[in-house]
Amino acid sequence: MAVNAQEIQIREVRLPQPFSDQKPGTSGLRKSSKQFETPHYLESFIEASLRVLPGVGGGTLVVGGDGRYGNRRAIGVIARMAAAHGLERLIVTSGGILSTPAASHLIRRHKAIGGIILSASHNPGGPGGDFGVKVNGANGGPAPESITNAIHAVTQSLESYRIAEPAGDDKASPVDLERLGSQSLGPLQIEVVDGVDDYVALMQGLFDFDAIADLLKDGFPMAFDAMHAVTGPYATRILEGVLGAPAGSVRNGTPLEDFGGGHPDPNLTYAHELAELLLGSDAYRFGAACDGDGDRNMVLGQRCFVNPSDSLALLTANATLVPGYADGLAGVARSMPTSAATDVVAKQLGIPCYETPTGWKFFGNLLDAGRITLCGEESFGTGSNHIREKDGLWAVLFWLNILARRREPVAQIMAEHWGRFGRHYYSRHDYEAIPSEAAHGLYERVQAMLPSLAGQSFAGRSIATADDFAYTDPVDGSRTEGQGLRLLLEDGSRVVLRLSGTGTQGATLRVYLESYLPPSGNLSQDPQVALGDLIRAIDGLAEIKARTGMGQPTVIT
Repeated sequence: MAVNAQEIQIREVRLPQPFSDQKPGTSGLRKSSKQFETPHYLESFIEASLRVLPGVGGGTLVVGGDGRYGNRRAIGVIARMAAAHGLERLIVTSGGILSTPAASHLIRRHKAIGGIILSASHNPGGPGGDFGVKVNGANGGPAPESITNAIHAVTQSLESYRIAEPAGDDKASPVDLERLGSQSLGPLQIEVVDGVDDYVALMQGLFDFDAIADLLKDGFPMAFDAMHAVTGPYATRILEGVLGAPAGSVRNGTPLEDFGGGHPDPNLTYAHELAELLLGSDAYRFGAACDGDGDRNMVLGQRCFVNPSDSLALLTANATLVPGYADGLAGVARSMPTSAATDVVAKQLGIPCYETPTGWKFFGNLLDAGRITLCGEESFGTGSNHIREKDGLWAVLFWLNILARRREPVAQIMAEHWGRFGRHYYSRHDYEAIPSEAAHGLYERVQAMLPSLAGQSFAGRSIATADDFAYTDPVDGSRTEGQGLRLLLEDGSRVVLRLSGTGTQGATLRVYLESYLPPSGNLSQDPQVALGDLIRAIDGLAEIKARTGMGQPTVIT
């Protein structure tokens, strides 16, 4: 029997005018928390989403978020609007806490029409931070551009939205997030479920938990930094509860609305405390961190940082050591800015490797068509066909499974990998919060230079190709253009420039640098030294320091 049953009345709320700034980026709509608190702002985007998402009438929708400021209020708003739009069933999680990968799994498991994930990913939270709304489709992955473009179009001309209000004087919250079980809001059935249980079962079906547990009991101290974000409950349950890691192995495991004042981005800059533990001492054998919504990961060994591009390549090379992938891989895919390290592995394994634009949605068609098994991005995102999102904790467990089977240090495993496949020296330089006019001026200047750059000298090499990356989807034939400026050099090195769409203040210029050395080359250099000539050359060509006023990048990975 449902509890907290509430009678409702449907209200049509007129907008003073449509909002002009609700175009979703690669990972949904991200704005400041303050902007989302503007009257009608959240409701406008949810109204547009419910009008566009197929199957709303009589359908099932999954809703949850990373626990940041605004999460609970948004769930209440979505529940009231879901009731007004004729949804039959809403699945939410205890406390409203739901990681992005776990949301993808719930959508697929319950055959929902899709999901609404409340997160700004790795962006800071709190009243002075950011908030975000992302719509996922029925396959569990980010909604395709056809859907997000249609949502944006609706917001541009939206005149009103529909929302359910409790009848009479009933002012109770539309959803009691602390009570597991069934509730109702008018005809809408609301199910509050444990957000961790199903995900744990999914991981147990993919990895050898017995082998990992034996590793953790055998003098293998590890540290996992949940960054006061959504993976805390998942990591604590799996690593400490199921696998038997010592209490305290999971750090910062309680999700907080402002992430404890931190920046929940798992890289060497923002997860510096974890990095210092692993890179500056011998106290731990393995370290990892995940971001705000749990879909990104950083992996560290004892005095060893694993570049995300190398991580994807190594998982590909060692996949058959893991039960869920023991039969081999159908293929792999990487985003264009990600290094070509995985391409070399795929070639030796005799499997296809696809290069896609940035954005996890581009992997969705390849996964649904069965063309790939693993995929990843240089921005600390890795995943497989078990869901349709990148999955931070999954990647950590993949690494632990490999370590349990090989019983070698992370640094040794990486050295042996480079000794077999060669090393792609790789780095990403982020210049954050650049005034938009300066960032676009820099980018458009280089873009205009592209036709004349082929054949010119660059960092002591010759530019073979200079272009703006475009992609034709091999499954549905759709075309995506304007995905990043590429300088491809004759020796296989390359430099890529992109403007990021995931920030909320100014613009972020990302510079990707890559240089390949075969197994016979010098494989033990500091990447910043190995890439020094490319770094200087692109600064000279693009006039980065002069045009941004920044003497060095905000973040180097």
